[in-house]
Amino acid sequence: MVYLCKPLTVSCLLALVIASGAAAGVRYTDAIAAGLALSIAGDVFLMLPGDRFLPGVAAFLLAHLCYLVAFTTGTPLGAHGVLLAPYALVGGIVLARLWPRLGPMRVPVSVYVLVIVTMAWQAAGRAAALGTTAAELAAAGATLFVLSDAALAWNRFRAPFRAAQLLILSTYYAAQALIAWSVISRPAGA
Repeated sequence: MVYLCKPLTVSCLLALVIASGAAAGVRYTDAIAAGLALSIAGDVFLMLPGDRFLPGVAAFLLAHLCYLVAFTTGTPLGAHGVLLAPYALVGGIVLARLWPRLGPMRVPVSVYVLVIVTMAWQAAGRAAALGTTAAELAAAGATLFVLSDAALAWNRFRAPFRAAQLLILSTYYAAQALIAWSVISRPAGA
């Protein structure tokens, strides 16, 4: 059942974004749609039998880069430098705690943390700059993505915990839904 439901959920969000047309602007909509499509690929890699963690990480890394492109729409990269602090702090703490157990995954995980922290920071900066509901939805989604991936990494590399799947999946789906809703909820130019 998980093989159907997990990719189907994000596929439905992708369909909603595509059906919305370019209400949020072509660049923003296309980048979010590409991020969702890459997330579907990441979901498939992570749920297949065998260890396909690295291809899953690569797909989600590319998804976060797409989201980063979207979140630079209307706001330059790094416009609100002060907002980097909480994301960098969380990313740094998680990476430091995982570091001894990452082994050959140190470089891929470090790059991934850098990209997701930058993506979330840019989303927060964009929300602060624009002050729109759509930008705030995207920022909330990006923040939840950081939480979801931190929980996933902690569970995989540091210490598995009983509520891991609930925390990881609930924050992941909420993150994707909020990011998708940032496209659907806004009129052109907003």
